[in-house]
Amino acid sequence: MNRRTFISSALVATLAPQLKSEQRKSVPEIYTKRLSDEYDVDVFVAGGGPAGVCAAVAAARAGASVFMAEASGAFGGAATAAYVPAFATFSDCRRQIVGGIGGEIRGRISKDVPPSAYWTPIDLEELKRVYDDLVVKAGVKFSFFTNLCDVIVCDGHVERAVLSSKRGLFAVRAKMFIDCTGDGDLAAFAGARFEKGDENGTVMPCTLCSQWVDIDTSQKNPHAQTLLPKAIEDGVFSVPDLHLPGFFFGPTKGSSIGRGNIGHAFNVDPTDERSLTVGMIDARRRLPEYERFYKTYLKGYERMALASTAPYMGVRESRRIVCDHMLGVKDFLARADFEDGIGRYCYPVDIHPSKPGDREAFKAFLKEYTKDLSYKAGESYGIPYRSLVVKGFDNVLVAGRCMGSDRKMQASIRVMPGCFITGQASGTAAELALKAGDTRAVDVVALRKALAAAGAIL
Repeated sequence: MNRRTFISSALVATLAPQLKSEQRKSVPEIYTKRLSDEYDVDVFVAGGGPAGVCAAVAAARAGASVFMAEASGAFGGAATAAYVPAFATFSDCRRQIVGGIGGEIRGRISKDVPPSAYWTPIDLEELKRVYDDLVVKAGVKFSFFTNLCDVIVCDGHVERAVLSSKRGLFAVRAKMFIDCTGDGDLAAFAGARFEKGDENGTVMPCTLCSQWVDIDTSQKNPHAQTLLPKAIEDGVFSVPDLHLPGFFFGPTKGSSIGRGNIGHAFNVDPTDERSLTVGMIDARRRLPEYERFYKTYLKGYERMALASTAPYMGVRESRRIVCDHMLGVKDFLARADFEDGIGRYCYPVDIHPSKPGDREAFKAFLKEYTKDLSYKAGESYGIPYRSLVVKGFDNVLVAGRCMGSDRKMQASIRVMPGCFITGQASGTAAELALKAGDTRAVDVVALRKALAAAGAIL
């Protein structure tokens, strides 16, 4: 039995009572609690990641009263709470295609990095301050350390969100609800249909991102991924993971601080806290293996030291909420246009292999990512408003990673600039829906006009 199997088995045995939900005993008594409406607003936004910030700011700037709940201690989601080290492209390699609030954010951070850069390394503390400033100046009401735990629904109409905080449980009453949780929690709690993972329900692996110091970036090295097979043969890794997204440095040139998008946590279900618990512990255990790898096989990393790991797992895939239109890979291949288009994007279909050590699957990943399912300069696909309208509900929109899409398209739209686009569109649409009375009654011509006036690129 190898070390990984031993540790993971011990961990699973420790958590077995939690992991087997079917063994949970039902509580015989009925538990009731009277909740107060702490906020009564036009728009409630669940989640303060890139989609949530743009949704809340867009709705507030349009004149709506907004409350946003964020589970961590800062806005930004994956970039700040999960240490995801870089923004994907804001351009189609010919012109900028992400404008509006997302473009505003990009213009205020990482100023040493050209706006045309394909990847933009993130200074996470700078980004936190920019998000704080945007939300506060927009007049959005919000609280950190506030978790969505349920919703109250009547005949396809969400009436309240139930939240938990250090003060206990409370409710928020709203006319419109926007799910920007990344995992589609609000919509799923409301009873919306969703899809998850591949045909077997398996999702892409997560990554526990990390921050490292004392790296000499002046040294020249081959791409680290090309050295993985040799290191695996040498017994460096307990899990034969052939894929290494790698390090990002900066945004200041010559920085010795690296943010590592390294290692995959396989077989983790991001919608199950028990699975996330096992994944976090195993990912932290394996990070010293990557330290050994970099110190042994590459130059400039000899003095590297781990400064910190993220408090949240970096999630690539979880629920995809069923919406009026499920944006699909066919739309990617067709470079689709939509009459109700609210933006365009161009990131490749980036599905990470779900199993370690599967060389054929990894070759297929590289082929699709680099050739079959990526664009030439100047190409992009449209994003329809209908892919934000949750099927079966008249006052719920969704934005970001969990929007209505198939699995391959989700692997493109999931990155942060895509979340900026759909977040701003959902917040703008929510304000229009207040007047129309229904998310499906929104005048898409008026929506597109409002987005364009706010700087969005359609």
